[in-house]
Amino acid sequence: MRVVMCNILSIHGLVAGSALLLATGLPAITLSAKVFLTVPQALERFMPAGAIVSSQTAYLTDAQLSAAKALAGRSTKIESAIVPYYVAKQVKQPIHYAYLDTHLVRTLPETVMIFIDDQDTINRIEVLSFREPPDYLPKERWFQQFSGKQLSPKLSLTGEIHGITGATLTSRAQLTAVRRILALHQVIHPSTNRNEP
Repeated sequence: MRVVMCNILSIHGLVAGSALLLATGLPAITLSAKVFLTVPQALERFMPAGAIVSSQTAYLTDAQLSAAKALAGRSTKIESAIVPYYVAKQVKQPIHYAYLDTHLVRTLPETVMIFIDDQDTINRIEVLSFREPPDYLPKERWFQQFSGKQLSPKLSLTGEIHGITGATLTSRAQLTAVRRILALHQVIHPSTNRNEP
């Protein structure tokens, strides 16, 4: 795997031109999408204050891509070996990571930013854009149940995650995105601070 770092940014001086680079191969946000936050806004708001944020891109080998797919599970697609993400560091130590994921909810896409802490657990999930009708957008309280979770067999709609009544496709889309990002993170940043899925 090759990791390329670029654009080292102060958390208080992020440039507004960050592009949405996607790990799933779906198109970026379109003009008709409801955009809640830009990438710089999300990073500035939810990365630790005072941290230095850098954008990086991992280029996975075939073996690493296969490993990520196995970790994510059979129902979770990972189509690209190019994975852009962000790292927040304090005193040169990584303390937070953020990944973008664009995926279909029902028939239209959304883009989320998934924040992972230095213990390899989900810190928070933010919806950046959403093209489905607003009624299909989960409430923030629903996303909070992912906080502190790692990739494991329990991270499922029959385990630790409660689905959204009447919105199974929405629940499944969010869970799939989380599993995909956690699997990619494990491959890009191997660690012992996690449960085996």
